[in-house]
Amino acid sequence: MSVLDKVLSLRPGNTVARVGASSRVPLLNPREPLRALERLPVALACLPVQSKAALPGLLRAARSEDAVLGLACPHPTADRGAAERFIAAVHEAAAEAEHARPLFLQAGPIRVTGSDEDSLAPLREGLFRVVDAGFTLVSLDLSRLDSYAAVEAVNALVGPVTERELALELSAPTPASGGLIDAYRTLLEGLSQWKVPLRFVRVSERDLGGAEPDVGTLRSIVDLATDYNASVCVGDVREGFPRMLPTYVAAGAKKVDCVGPFERLALTSWPPEVRESLESKSTASGVAAGELLSVVEDSLPPLDPQARERLEALSFAEAAEVLAALGAAGTGHSVMRFLAQNQGE
Repeated sequence: MSVLDKVLSLRPGNTVARVGASSRVPLLNPREPLRALERLPVALACLPVQSKAALPGLLRAARSEDAVLGLACPHPTADRGAAERFIAAVHEAAAEAEHARPLFLQAGPIRVTGSDEDSLAPLREGLFRVVDAGFTLVSLDLSRLDSYAAVEAVNALVGPVTERELALELSAPTPASGGLIDAYRTLLEGLSQWKVPLRFVRVSERDLGGAEPDVGTLRSIVDLATDYNASVCVGDVREGFPRMLPTYVAAGAKKVDCVGPFERLALTSWPPEVRESLESKSTASGVAAGELLSVVEDSLPPLDPQARERLEALSFAEAAEVLAALGAAGTGHSVMRFLAQNQGE
């Protein structure tokens, strides 16, 4: 049995059910590459797919740099078919390129706005669809809740994720008087009492201070998360891109979600009238224009070939820079070999 065959056997059941057992694309739970990289100064890169036309460039960067790559669908519950269309597009691009490096697919961050049943019922239905679509990581944004409401909401929502042993990521609830670290401590302690397995806690670049982040706070969150067998993701990295990426790795982050230039590259690929419409809707809704593009792209006229080629090439260049800055370059084959040799762990 080849290394790839052994790694393919580690794919989650929901992903295999979606893409088919004959697929040769190693779509993994991010827990698996983390096992291989646990003791190394490396963070997993997760990049938002604002436009599916960027996918060939992003995947080519992972192959060129020999790296694990995560791809995020910002709004997987935007409509009933959003999650399935995203998975299909990624799998088609990866299969066509015969992509043989580990990939993981992130849903969200999905915003949780309340802990009452009226708020949770549609989210619960959306999470069932996300899991059935084949995502291997689900990220929930709890920033609009306090810590106690967040624990209650998570416990009510994550059955579809935890029952399938998929990876769960949670952002910080609203900090109380004790601040950000206490908010995480209350969340982690509450989840441990309910035995909710957590793979990542997500702290946004903004909460760390933006372009000049508080590295001490990040290290404290890393230490706290470690006590609960979780890793830290630095999310929504914009201002610190790419300068701060090695600093996040040195501070102990094991996953970094880079918005960086990818949103701008996607937006500028579309004609001015499309950009203006998205920016107007962004101002009205408070949702970033790039995220809105990811929601409505399928309803827009297709990009012309020149714009598509430019987006693919620029996405490749930026993704390669991310992978190198996070220490991920050159780790893809070693992760595959490790997983093939340690399937049963």
